[in-house]
Amino acid sequence: MKQIVLATKNPGKLREFKKAFERLPFEILSLENFGELPDAVENGSTFIENARIKARFFSEILKLPCLADDSGLEVDALNGNPGINSARFAGFHADDGTNNRFLLSELDRVGVSESKADYRCAIVFVDLKGTELIAEGKLDGVIKKIPRGSNGFGYDPYFYIGEKTVAEISIEEKEKISHRGQAIHKIVALLEDYAK
Repeated sequence: MKQIVLATKNPGKLREFKKAFERLPFEILSLENFGELPDAVENGSTFIENARIKARFFSEILKLPCLADDSGLEVDALNGNPGINSARFAGFHADDGTNNRFLLSELDRVGVSESKADYRCAIVFVDLKGTELIAEGKLDGVIKKIPRGSNGFGYDPYFYIGEKTVAEISIEEKEKISHRGQAIHKIVALLEDYAK
């Protein structure tokens, strides 16, 4: 069975990918399988560029096909920010709480209490021959300043889809509709063809 490295140490993300890849003829490994590794320098200007940088970086180091994703929040009132800087919106060592407080202060700065927004995800697969597969997903919603729910992480308590936030829906429901869920579904279809 061919091995593919998923460029993450996040157990939740690994679980989500492994579940989606069950019917594919690949063994999914994570960066945890390889001990200490350097970090990829994600200096791209788009989600696809950053996912590609990560996938190529770890594929070259580990001499295995690699899959990487990059995702984030784009808020219309903030000209698409935080975008590719979503994980470090309030600084390089920011946590979810710090990033969310900064998001709310930025909404105050531009004088709005809510804004259209979307979550985006890009997944890039590369193999040792230079084959590249790309999939994207997008979830439209509204950022509001009233947090609700505890199921999510990141900006989920402030990201409304209809009457509920992403932090109020079940993990299963989130996987079906989320930006990452959409992108995973598309990359699985591409990898099914690739494996033939």
